[in-house]
Amino acid sequence: MDAFLISTGVVALAEVGDKTQLLAFLLAAKFRKPLPIILGILVATLANHGLAGALGAWITTLLSPEVLRWVLGLSFIAMAVWILIPDKLDEGDARLVQFGVFGTTLIAFFLAEMGDKTQIATIALAAQYGDFLWVVAGTTLGMMIANVPAVYLGDRVAHRIPVNLVHGIAAAIFAVLGVAVLFGLGERFGF
Repeated sequence: MDAFLISTGVVALAEVGDKTQLLAFLLAAKFRKPLPIILGILVATLANHGLAGALGAWITTLLSPEVLRWVLGLSFIAMAVWILIPDKLDEGDARLVQFGVFGTTLIAFFLAEMGDKTQIATIALAAQYGDFLWVVAGTTLGMMIANVPAVYLGDRVAHRIPVNLVHGIAAAIFAVLGVAVLFGLGERFGF
């Protein structure tokens, strides 16, 4: 259950102000059809994070526990730094291929999430916890917690979210996870 809760929390926080959340705002403004957008985000996230979680689980079979501990600890610390760098929506992410609202959202979100912070976090969390299903369920829920309000509320609330504070909290969580893993405290505290 720790894998689920931590995965949900860190991804929900990391997603605030992320390019995929910006994409959710863009899609909501363009199409004004929340349900197919939300379903497209859900399916894209399940597919993307499912692949990321599987990669994370596979990595644990390749590395010794000691090497894995260092890789994960340093990865979490790198995520803490990366989260503090503001995201921008690339023009390529904003180009909308016309496959209907659901199809456009699915394709755009899947592609925008490739190599994104939350995808990398999913890989690291799956490797850390070794619990593919709970990590993917948690990271997916975290994405939905951040993006569903973006779809419904759009630009009306985007400027009111204290993005720097939220990113600071997420960065602190990743840093604590990284230090705990490096010092071998993870097993003692359930991460």
